[in-house]
Amino acid sequence: MEHTSKYITPDIKLSCYEDKLFKSDIIFDHHMLIWFISGETKIIQAEESHHFKTGDIFLIPRNQPATVINFPKDGLPHKTVVMLLSAKTLRDFYANINPTTGIIPIPKIRSFNSHPLLESCLTSLIPYFDIKELPEHIAALKIKEAISILRAIDPEIDSILANFEEPGKVDLTSFMEKNYMFNMTMEKFGYLTGRSITTFKRDFKKSYNTTPQKWLTQKRLELAHYMISEHHKKPTEIIFEVGFENLSHFSFIFKKQFGYAPTELLEGSIKKI
Repeated sequence: MEHTSKYITPDIKLSCYEDKLFKSDIIFDHHMLIWFISGETKIIQAEESHHFKTGDIFLIPRNQPATVINFPKDGLPHKTVVMLLSAKTLRDFYANINPTTGIIPIPKIRSFNSHPLLESCLTSLIPYFDIKELPEHIAALKIKEAISILRAIDPEIDSILANFEEPGKVDLTSFMEKNYMFNMTMEKFGYLTGRSITTFKRDFKKSYNTTPQKWLTQKRLELAHYMISEHHKKPTEIIFEVGFENLSHFSFIFKKQFGYAPTELLEGSIKKI
């Protein structure tokens, strides 16, 4: 995989993937504002999926599990400008502001299409990537400009950007049923449910009477079986979305679980369960 990044500061980068496809399971520690220059991205979250292309601008909230699949398009690489809105930056920005914040139970990806104000702000960053030493305060001003524009065009954005709370303890079974397809560590599952790793494993055992890894594998295989049998999806189309990384490994454990290969199910030679 050919991936290059140019940085103005650690919080602003120009990211480029030349390869055919790049997939990652991500939980951002900070909000990410992204502008698409070329290529496409598919982002799968617990309750919705998004498809972004050239010109799109969107914000990914922090602490929200997602599977991100990046790929080139029309002979052009997957290229984006990425601006990280860190907790420190946002705390400094809101220090002298009294934002009106509502309640957004689960912050979702917010799409701004190709809004002219945001596009102008982000486009203006391009020449800076070729400057070896850009004064840090200038880059900081561009981030403040982007935050100010977001506040001007999205009346709910303060409820996301000005919320500095860490994940609290949530119902474990409800969270796991919605997020089992994301390939996260047990530590990250614990963090997002408001638990230490020890407490997470203990509560999981109480709820499911098995280990997290066994349960996750079973749930992912069941989802894969459903998508192949009911929606006629090819294994290559769904392995990333259901939480697997390798097609050969997926095919092996699928056949071990169900007694037949996923390709046999797709071809219709197997009676659906």
